[in-house]
Amino acid sequence: MALTAHRIQTGLDALAAKDPRVAEQLERVGYPEARLRDRGYKTLLRTIVGQQVSVAAATSMWNKLEAELGPDFTTACLLKRDFDTLRACGLSRQKQGYARSLCELVEAGAVNFESMPDDDEDAIAQLTQIKGIGRWSAEIYLLFAEGRADIWPAGDLAVQEGVKRLLQLEDRPNEKELRAIGAQWSPHRGPMAIFTWHYYANPAL
Repeated sequence: MALTAHRIQTGLDALAAKDPRVAEQLERVGYPEARLRDRGYKTLLRTIVGQQVSVAAATSMWNKLEAELGPDFTTACLLKRDFDTLRACGLSRQKQGYARSLCELVEAGAVNFESMPDDDEDAIAQLTQIKGIGRWSAEIYLLFAEGRADIWPAGDLAVQEGVKRLLQLEDRPNEKELRAIGAQWSPHRGPMAIFTWHYYANPAL
């Protein structure tokens, strides 16, 4: 089930009813928009392609890759291409290694995007088998592509800074500290994470 604008609003309303700090800031900046992504290996492949490059460069590489493989390409299509072919699409040796790891795990059935484990930590563990996919990337995938409502990407700097401002903390919490802080917002940590991004990016604050 996608984490739609309605589901985000419902989750934030539940938190606001219990936490006056959330209610106050929700009144100030309003509800965030939904951020929906397609379920499946292509979304993570786009994540790999986009690592450490600009949005424009990532888009260019993706367009070249689709032109080479076809718009409906499968994992097998990518695995059949050699190094030079993928290099011509803009993929470095490292990114090719990550992309092949993703496709090989899908081909082997070790990662099944149609039937991820119900337990969030088990799903994260499955996704982080993929080279180049760390916990943050796995959490972002589960939040936006799977719509899991209690995902809390505590390693995200914008979430850390957003929580610092929202709670008026003296210092920005680190990942461990933010996981502890976020426990109070379970089982609606996904909507809260999206709200902290929205709050952090608000030019009026």
